[in-house]
Amino acid sequence: MMVSTTVCSPSVTKRLCFLLFALALVFPALLWAAEIEVSNPQVMASDDGYVLSADFKFEFNQRLEEAVTKGVVLYFVAEFELTKPRWYWLEEKAVSRSQTYRLSYHALTRQYRVSTGGLHQSFATLNDALLVFSHIRSWLVIDKNDKSVHLGEPYQAALRLRLDLNQLPRPFQITALGNKEWSLGSDWKLWQATLPALPVVDAK
Repeated sequence: MMVSTTVCSPSVTKRLCFLLFALALVFPALLWAAEIEVSNPQVMASDDGYVLSADFKFEFNQRLEEAVTKGVVLYFVAEFELTKPRWYWLEEKAVSRSQTYRLSYHALTRQYRVSTGGLHQSFATLNDALLVFSHIRSWLVIDKNDKSVHLGEPYQAALRLRLDLNQLPRPFQITALGNKEWSLGSDWKLWQATLPALPVVDAK
């Protein structure tokens, strides 16, 4: 009876061994990734260009709540992409945007704070703070002067939200690696989008 084992023998290239090792590290994270549900994504016309609205449903586990209340700042990143399919080559990426939400807790004021860009908002409860990026409204993803998109052409839109572990303090990055309690993110939500005409601004 022969026993088969799989090892990184001299006959296997170092590159293949490294790839297998990397997959072993990444695969658990892939299994845990879809813990945020994306719903109702819409790209709509506005005076400034095209804005995005969407809802994200997720549960904030006890480990993350404890980390925030103990002073760890969490960064959530919303990512939007607009691509144009091409039968003769790879998809053309027309738009790529991201927006970061910084969630923190201030012990002196006993308030949670969410910062995005130059905007800062304070809340008495964690649930109220999470609502800021649970329901994204009027996020400008395509400027009205952007020449990379065209009316009436079909595009594939994609959206996701994830906790950015790379922005955690170094000791927490090590703890979070391969830890399900720190894995909070969505799969890419895909939908077909055709950009409507922008509002006509009357010249005065």
